Amino acid sequence: MPALKIIFAGTPDFAASALTALIESEHEIVAVYTQPDRPAGRGRKLRASPVKEVALKYNIPVLQPENLKQTETQEELRNFNADVMVVAAYGLLLPQAVLDIPRYGCLNIHASLLPRWRGAAPIQRAIAAGDKQSGITIMQMNAGLDTGDILQLSSCPIKDTDNGGDLHDRLAEIGATAILETLNNLDDKLANALAQDESVATYAHKLDKQEALINWQNSAIEIERLIRAFNPWPVAFTYLNNKPLRIWQADAQAQQSDLEPGTVINCDKKGIDISCGEGVLRILKLQPSGSKAMDTAAFMNGHAKQLPVGSLLQSSLSE
Repeated sequence: MPALKIIFAGTPDFAASALTALIESEHEIVAVYTQPDRPAGRGRKLRASPVKEVALKYNIPVLQPENLKQTETQEELRNFNADVMVVAAYGLLLPQAVLDIPRYGCLNIHASLLPRWRGAAPIQRAIAAGDKQSGITIMQMNAGLDTGDILQLSSCPIKDTDNGGDLHDRLAEIGATAILETLNNLDDKLANALAQDESVATYAHKLDKQEALINWQNSAIEIERLIRAFNPWPVAFTYLNNKPLRIWQADAQAQQSDLEPGTVINCDKKGIDISCGEGVLRILKLQPSGSKAMDTAAFMNGHAKQLPVGSLLQSSLSE
């Protein structure tokens, strides 16, 4: 396959990995589309996306429209005369008019094995559901939400210790490799595209901070998965004396407890054991309100009085 002229569209770190790989390949990135700079940090100053930072480093034109619906915006994109548009976690809808512009259409790097986990948060939903496998799908985009034909699947196991950040980083590397493999054999990949099986499709809806509130009536295994899935964002939490207590790392234990779910049944430097609807959860890393995240040994040294045996962690604020 000869070198291709590519428009790249993406925003976060996940997309920046693929962009870097494409820049270092024989293909030519003629333009980069990314979301407008957003306020971030304590000072709420405008911050460029990771994709924009990579593009500027390599002196690639960067465009940041609020959307791609305007005729002028679409004409500007058309003038780049690209062979293909590669999209990774862009965050903006591509109208059909845009999908039709590049010679080979638009390809998406999606962080799941489609049709499982279409949508915004496939990495976190896979961990929370207890999936044993994830991966990358390179997909020919159409007007639906992650419903296009599959050009390539690249799988990887989900380890029992993986959190959202671990799996994200691994999939970002796999995605960068997979898109290069697809582009280097694009005619063949397109000729052998596979339609998705709609009967087994699942949806990975966008993360919500309130979902991170731990329900101690759930099983220890379910809560452990939630904690891993929501690390590093939005981070699972509970309430202690009506103040949020963030839980960064935990481990489901084989033991059982008849105590009310949320009750502290043991507390030492090895961990803090909490009774759950089924089983016991051992907290290994936590963050009290107003403090930094710490392991349980550090917590016991400075905060043990806050969480004595018999304390009850809350799944909601009390009146």
